[in-house]
This record gives sequence, structure tokens and C-alpha cells, in this order.
Amino acid sequence: MRLNRNAILLAAALSFAGSFAQPAAAATEIQFWHAFTGPLGEILAKQVEGFNASESDYQVVAVYKGNYSEALNAGVAAFRAKQQPHILQVFEVGTATMMAAKGAVNPVFEVMKAGGETFDPAVYLPTVTGYYTDLEGNMLSMPYNSSTPVLYYNKEAFQAAGLDPESPPKTWQEFGAALDALQASGSVCPFTTTWQSWVHLENFSAWHNVPFATQANGFGGLDTTLVFNGPTQVRHIQQLGDWARDGKFVYGGRRNESGARFNSGECAMLTESSAGYASIKAQTEFDFGVSSLPYWDDADGAPQNTIIGGASLWVLTGHPQEEYEGVAKFFSYLSSPEVQAEWHQQTGYLPITHAAYDLTKEQGFYEQNPGTETALIQMTAKAPTENSKGVRLGSFDQIRGIIDEELEAVWAGTKSAQEALDSAVERGNVLLRRFERANN
Repeated sequence: MRLNRNAILLAAALSFAGSFAQPAAAATEIQFWHAFTGPLGEILAKQVEGFNASESDYQVVAVYKGNYSEALNAGVAAFRAKQQPHILQVFEVGTATMMAAKGAVNPVFEVMKAGGETFDPAVYLPTVTGYYTDLEGNMLSMPYNSSTPVLYYNKEAFQAAGLDPESPPKTWQEFGAALDALQASGSVCPFTTTWQSWVHLENFSAWHNVPFATQANGFGGLDTTLVFNGPTQVRHIQQLGDWARDGKFVYGGRRNESGARFNSGECAMLTESSAGYASIKAQTEFDFGVSSLPYWDDADGAPQNTIIGGASLWVLTGHPQEEYEGVAKFFSYLSSPEVQAEWHQQTGYLPITHAAYDLTKEQGFYEQNPGTETALIQMTAKAPTENSKGVRLGSFDQIRGIIDEELEAVWAGTKSAQEALDSAVERGNVLLRRFERANN
């Protein structure tokens, strides 16, 4: 039977109209504010794309909000204006601030339960989740990008200096000898560092099992005081200051600016986050190695364990409950072994679950990429002590700014290590008392 042209047009019109009569439900948007650019931002974007492709009811929209400090400030300002995102990436030094923000945070353990998602804290690495857990054992935020500092070194520079490229220095005593050899071979930058407070005071203290602050580095209460001006820390900072005076340690900035100097081949050794692996692998044209942080071998209890940096994902209040179901689904996706293993392998961040760690080992990644298991071994070889569980302080971002300023005086030779650390402790304790009064 042949239909005439008018009948065909009528059928098409009815079909088109029907598409408006019964529209497909639009996916609910989940706003995710973060602080990643470059290779890490690209990998994050692929994770979000993967989730969105697997999910029809919810779509995550990832928005870059500046560096860690800027992203935290943006989240605070947005909450006050009642325009907050569902998810905010907050670096570890903002943890105490977020914990004290009563009424602003939906604890992740409650979000997962209300969202109907399977959630067992035991599947996560305790050295990671312990930092984001309250005294009752409840996870408050979702570990996302957790890292710890390691030593990167240029194997070609080692060869040129007559050093064994497969035997990086394990102690600071050996490190000094390596600096001498590198400088003698013509290196204009034998050593540099990123995140100087995090690496050379916070992690250094944990690695040597000495306190950074009282009350278990702040885990035990708000009435904590800074004590990182002890003899072990002073010795180390003074040694770095002496190396800076002699041109063996070249300071490059408070955050990760020095990474570019290592990646270009200018600097021979770099203490940097394990997450620096992504940019180092992408940007270097020389053979590099990854090793554990050095330690002073005459310090009692060293090496102990290093502590985490990076950030976690906090869920902010103020949205309809059904939207938090999408947040819970997204967190389950991010925690899956396949996603976590890929994230760990591509970035150098720690796998947050036992399953992701096991999968990475089964895939042979560590054998194929020597040194990439270093961060995990550093953090898990020994059970954490009160000095090495982490540092959780109020106003910590501002305290780090004070520490940076005082350390810069040491590198410039205008203050001794004792003078600088005494001043940083005194100034930082003023902020801690102010934070304590505001949150009691």
C-alpha cells in the first residue's frame, strides 16, 4: 500500500509533537569544584567523563577554582552566598577548618549510607583514611588524591658526577656527599625542593618520629601548640641553610615551582610529592629515579613513616537529598579498583583502597616502573605513632605561610634555623589560640 505525501507529513508531525509531549528526564547536575590543572586536570576530566558515560541520572560538572588555597576560599565564599557546589576538593591542611564548619558539611559516611551505596571503611588504606576520620572512626570526607613526598633524582646527572645511578642517597649524611659530587661535576643546582614546610618540617618530623605539635599533632584536641623548633628539626633546617649558602640547595618557591627546574634537567635532585610523577614522566627527557626521603641515621626512631598530603572531597550541605544520591554514586565510581588503580599509576597519588593496590601489583606496574611503590612503602612499613599519623591544625594554611616566610629567611642567610623556627612557632601559636577560641 502506498501512502500519499500528506499522510507521511502528518505522521512525521505527530511523531515530532510526541517527542515534546513525553520528554526524556534531564540528568541532575552535580557540581564538583577542584584545584587541578595540567596533566592532573586532564586525568580528572577523564574520570568525570567515564562516570558521566556510565550514568544517565546524574552528570558531574567539574569546575577548576584555582590552587588549593583559592579553591577552599571559593568554597567558603560560595557557601556564605548559598551558591555552594555539592563537592569541594580541600587540601589536607584545610581538614581541621572543614571539621569545625558545623552545619556546612555532610559527612561522607552519612552521604554513602543515605545514597544506598555499599560503603565499608575497612576497604580503604588506614594510613590514608585515618587522617579524614573522627575520633569515633567515622569518615568525614572521601580520600581522593593522597600523596606523600619522595626523592626524585636525575640518573644522567648522577653518572656525570661519578655516582651510582641505581644507588641514591638513603641518609642525609650520604645526601651531603652526593651534593658535593654533583656540584664538583658542574651542576648549578644539585638539589631543590617543592612544598618546603610539608616536606622538610611536617613529613621530616613524622619520618624522624618527633612531634610537630602537641596533642598528637592536633588530633587530640584544639588546645594544641606547635613544637617543631626541637633540636632534630633545627639541625635539619640549619643544614639546608648551609647548603643554600654554598649553592648546593637552590630554593625555587613555596609550592611546586621547583618541579619545572628538575624537569628541565637544571636541578639534579628534587624532594617532591609522589604525585609529581605525572608531570615528571610527561616532561623529562632524561632517565630519572624515585627513592625514599633521606633520614638522619643517628636520630632515634628514624625512619618511621611519612604522612599524607594532597586533598580529599568534602560534601557541602544545602542541596536536595536526591542530588546527594548522585554524589554517593560518583564516590563509589572513584573508589572502584579499576579507576583507583589507573589513577594511582598515572599520577603517583596513592591508591586509596586495598583492592586498587592489589590490582596494581597484579598488573606488574611496580616491576615495570621501579620506584613507584616507594610512597606506599614509606607510609605503611611501620604503624603510625602519635608523631606520625599526620598534622591536623586549625588555620594551618596561614601557619604554613608563616613557616614559609621564616624558612626563606634561613635560605637567605638572614636568620639561623633556631631563630626562624622559634619565631614560626611563636607566631603560629597565636593563630592556634585564635582558632581554638572561635571553635569552643
